[in-house]
Amino acid sequence: MSEPTKQYFTIKELPAHERPRERLEKLGPEALSDAELLAILLRTGMPGASALDLANRILLKFGDLKCVAASSLEQLCEIGGIGRAKAIQIKAAFDLAKRLSEFRGQEKPVVRSSRDVFALLADEMRMQEKECFKALYLDVKNHVKKVETISVGTLNASLVHPREVFKSAVRDNCAAVIIVHNHPTGDPTPSSHDTETTKRIQQAGRVLGIELLDHIIIGEGKYFSYKDKDMI
Repeated sequence: MSEPTKQYFTIKELPAHERPRERLEKLGPEALSDAELLAILLRTGMPGASALDLANRILLKFGDLKCVAASSLEQLCEIGGIGRAKAIQIKAAFDLAKRLSEFRGQEKPVVRSSRDVFALLADEMRMQEKECFKALYLDVKNHVKKVETISVGTLNASLVHPREVFKSAVRDNCAAVIIVHNHPTGDPTPSSHDTETTKRIQQAGRVLGIELLDHIIIGEGKYFSYKDKDMI
């Protein structure tokens, strides 16, 4: 009986000009597809599937890199050929990318407008599957002293108490606060709950003598600013 015809190729069996590592070395990472970059990260495949095949399986399951980055270890391990070690490699790589996007060097960013806040946090917050509520703490010159996550809510609500928002502001003698949260739906239109939360935090800030400069809601590629709409 003749042996069955082999239906797959390992990356090593591909012509050199088609191998992801060799292509990156020759052409640079920008020339590679998402699947090829993932394949380099995975390093090895499994019997019957190359690292490139596994990378394509990941993208097929999640749809795009944004969803891959937001996936859990358990979800990654559901893919045939992706064990715990490979899933951890993927999560570590995406978290490094996230931290790099947050890095702004030693100079503290300055907030002059709502657009500055959007530029500072949009990449990070649009990756979140749940509503994530953050506070930016500013000095008297509107330099951002730090950014803190106040709460992570459900898909449609964030539970935020003014005490949690202003705790760091009081401790670190901050002059003002900007609150920011995302809408996972991609639509930044404020809800009645968002407006009620804004008013409650603004009132607390007045009592403490710490101004709430703005409340910004981040969606997919766009945002809503209470300050810009004269609602704060």
